[in-house]
Amino acid sequence: MFDWTSQYTKKQLSLQEGLELIKPGTRVVTSMACMEARGLLENLHTIADRVADVAVATCLNLGDYEFFMKKDYEGLFVNESWFHAAGARKAVAEGLKTVTYIPNNLHAAGMDRILANRPDIFWGVASPMDRNGYMTLSLSNVYERDMVESAPVVVLEVNQFAPRTHGDTQVHISEVDYIIENDFEIPELPDSEPSETEMQIAAHISTLVEDGSTLQIGIGGIPNAVAKLMENKRDLGIHTEMFTESMIHLLEKGAVTNRKKTLWPGKFIAAFGFGTKKMYEFIDDNPGVFLLRGKYVNDPYVISQNEKMISINTAITIDLTGQVCSEAIGTRHYSGTGGQLDTHRGASMSKDGKGIIALRSTAKKGTVSTILPVLPSGSPVTVPRQDVDYIVTEHGIARLRGKNVFQRVEALLSISHPDFRKELRSKAQDIGLI
Repeated sequence: MFDWTSQYTKKQLSLQEGLELIKPGTRVVTSMACMEARGLLENLHTIADRVADVAVATCLNLGDYEFFMKKDYEGLFVNESWFHAAGARKAVAEGLKTVTYIPNNLHAAGMDRILANRPDIFWGVASPMDRNGYMTLSLSNVYERDMVESAPVVVLEVNQFAPRTHGDTQVHISEVDYIIENDFEIPELPDSEPSETEMQIAAHISTLVEDGSTLQIGIGGIPNAVAKLMENKRDLGIHTEMFTESMIHLLEKGAVTNRKKTLWPGKFIAAFGFGTKKMYEFIDDNPGVFLLRGKYVNDPYVISQNEKMISINTAITIDLTGQVCSEAIGTRHYSGTGGQLDTHRGASMSKDGKGIIALRSTAKKGTVSTILPVLPSGSPVTVPRQDVDYIVTEHGIARLRGKNVFQRVEALLSISHPDFRKELRSKAQDIGLI
């Protein structure tokens, strides 16, 4: 058997040597979320004295990395974000020009970037190499495999703590230009306990889920609540952008079997995973979990091939005609479209499928309604009203698909918070919606 260790050794660099690959004007793409290349991101600012106009594309940054958190770095670095997390939001709120957003539907994010603005370097994270020369991209394959195949230079931070994954995550040492060994504990996302309101929303959603359905479930209190109320369902399947803790819970309870899925029966299908150490241990070398490319997993036409496909996503605000905003508060950008429109459209096109948008009826401790006559000025529309299917709050379910504006207003008023219904109706009349 050929010994691939010599190739691995020849390609090894120190982190400092890796940073020397970045020149003025370099365009870098790094892997996302818990797989972000921390060696790169934590140390990029150290080369500020010799570079300018360096762009780093990321998705769901988990750290407040110095290269985009200081005004001094404007013009030197820019973080091109496909999906804002806390650090990027903070930088934007402070008016820094070191962060910008890339509008996208997640299934197309990677290929759109390659076609429009091909990166010079892909800098990712990988699990250790096996005896056959293969590493894996571990917990994220949203766009990473596409970048390995397209970027002129591929750098991987090999991390002994990165789980080895199945699906389409394998990368051979011959495909990699440089290896940097960098061990760090994989960041975790604690499992949050749902609130009473979230449990009420979940109770409504659970009535829409039939045995044998295939689910896409997001992250947060409402999805966690949904999982708790699905324990008595049977033969559920998973085809989801993000693999979450709740899916293991449903497997352990016997609710998820993946047996009746139309596509990939017997397999969990996801594009990335993010959760606790328990979840990472579950995914590690588990042939029942396939991480496939985001351009496949999130393709609405692929999703729609799963019969009884159900997509469950959350929103920030919705207007009385059904326009959904899930990524901003007016002009203040908060997160991103991610795969919400992808999965919603796919589920809505599925035979007996359902696209569900869930939100609390109020925000700011009950002082404002999340259902509004019109979206705040500057709000991006995440799910257009012509795509909307089901809207769910703690006060009930409104199905909007195929309904006219008069009917939509009445349906949404019925699930708005009672404290705001009179005011919402009056404003809807003032602007001619009813």
